[in-house]
Amino acid sequence: MSVIDEIKQKVDIAEVIGQYTTLKKAGRNLTALCPFHSEKHPSFFVYPEQQSWHCFGACATGGDVFAFIMKKEGLDFGEALRLLAQKAGVTLPAHPGQDREREEKEELYRVNEAAAQFFHQALLNSPAAEKARRYLTGRGLNAPTISAFRLGYSPNAWDGLRQHLLESGYSDKTMLTAGLIIQGDGGKVHDRFRGRLMFPIRDARGRTTGFGARVLDESLPKYVNSPETPVFDKSGTLYGLDMAAAAIRQQDLAVIVEGYMDVITAHQYGLTNVVASMGTAITEKQTTALKKLSRNLVLALDPDAAGEEAMLRAVSQENVLGAEIRVMLLPKDKDPDDVIKEDAAAWKRLTEGAIPLTDYTFNIVTARLDLKKAQEQSLAVKKLGPIVNEIRDTVRRAFYIQKLARLIGKEVRIVEAALNEMKAPPAKRTPEPRQAATGRALRHLGSHPQEEYCLALLLQHPELKEKSSELLPEYFEGSENREILINWLQMDSVPALKEKLDTAIHEHLDSLLTNPKYILTSTMPSSKIEERFAGCVLDLRKNYLKNMEARRGQLLALEAEAKGTGADLAMLEEQGIDPSIKLKDVFTRKTTKRTGPRK
Repeated sequence: MSVIDEIKQKVDIAEVIGQYTTLKKAGRNLTALCPFHSEKHPSFFVYPEQQSWHCFGACATGGDVFAFIMKKEGLDFGEALRLLAQKAGVTLPAHPGQDREREEKEELYRVNEAAAQFFHQALLNSPAAEKARRYLTGRGLNAPTISAFRLGYSPNAWDGLRQHLLESGYSDKTMLTAGLIIQGDGGKVHDRFRGRLMFPIRDARGRTTGFGARVLDESLPKYVNSPETPVFDKSGTLYGLDMAAAAIRQQDLAVIVEGYMDVITAHQYGLTNVVASMGTAITEKQTTALKKLSRNLVLALDPDAAGEEAMLRAVSQENVLGAEIRVMLLPKDKDPDDVIKEDAAAWKRLTEGAIPLTDYTFNIVTARLDLKKAQEQSLAVKKLGPIVNEIRDTVRRAFYIQKLARLIGKEVRIVEAALNEMKAPPAKRTPEPRQAATGRALRHLGSHPQEEYCLALLLQHPELKEKSSELLPEYFEGSENREILINWLQMDSVPALKEKLDTAIHEHLDSLLTNPKYILTSTMPSSKIEERFAGCVLDLRKNYLKNMEARRGQLLALEAEAKGTGADLAMLEEQGIDPSIKLKDVFTRKTTKRTGPRK
């Protein structure tokens, strides 16, 4: 038995979830108000027999106990694994290399935290920090806000912080790795930040990972950040996320601004669902972090050329998010914190009036063109075509094709032809050599055999990645299987995948790769392998939809018994096609595969 299975066996999912929300009996199952979003009628179910949960409301997701802890605590799989292992009294296998790396990171968190404390005390008490205090007062920040965000001041001394940290037991090596000190050409070291206003940067768990620093005069650059370190990745960090996560989850909305002061001002005025991309266009890592909390994102970047460019680059993140990103149209020459300080209610109205990012992009591009001219019509298609082609949702893509056709005054078929010409031919993948087969996989191991068989095919035949667009993570009930799928689709090789995954999953991964029951015969043609994989994906989708239909029936029965208003059910109907209709599509496709298309 793997440690993951042992944890699942020893941890009762109802007991774990019961610590976050009040569970009530509903037949053999349990129900509650969802702990992830605000609602009046229970749409959250726990299934003790399957040791799983599902929210039928705004979350529209579910999973096992690992998935719950990951979503609720904002943890990755490895962190959730260690938390639940401790709760279950399960000892995780020792991996010296990884344990050493984890301890090194913990030391970096600790030294950053000690530095943050040093800077904060200097801001509060040092006479030299008077200019920094006047700056914050001039920006309208009060004492509780300064304390909550642990703002600080770095003394204008060569090694003030270094000496303090040496006395606290930290080495130069640790400080260098954390980016707190710099080593000069002669080998001498000195503080990186001197005479600056300091903004501690924390991760989603509230651990200090780095710093932003602002000059207090007119010199440039105005802001500098910590360098990339084992714990600080600027492109993957959202400033203020640790303080905003609860509000984002509750309001099902995240507002993304550009800078530190925008976030701090927003939170002081009670707008606590605001985070910052730290002066960059929103990245895939940031989008992935936010979509764990909400798929409703609004960009409120500064209305200047840099902010406009950042919003245009964010279009590609809609596919990562799986939803439409919106843009707040700020008044000319006003940054977010200006708007908020003048009228917080106006900020809320601007948020509600945010327009789809693709519409914003269309407006920006076409405003600079004279669409009465044929050359500029062609230019509009060249600029907007790649964006439209990138939209995966068929209905949305069709909408914007029609919109582009109307703008340039051409028929839809002409625009479609132009967009098709832009599409690059798919790159041919060279299949990696796979292990020689010793048997056919008709029976499978583990608690989720269908999932594991499908994963085994995908792992052993990387060329199948091109056929995996319909294989969704939510079809996998086991968090370890979801973890492998999500990471494998982003990796080029099994060694890279193994390095990315927590070591506790390695045993499970090795089984998928080497167990004879998962391996196809070496003589099986590629067409048969693709057919086997396609059937496997359909089976997973069918099982997912059947479970959804059965569980939704339980929710209907509960509503009928309670004689509620049915508001939550009406919301469910608005979310898309009924699961039973989707099931008919699956069965139709499976029948077509067996009998061939009708003549």
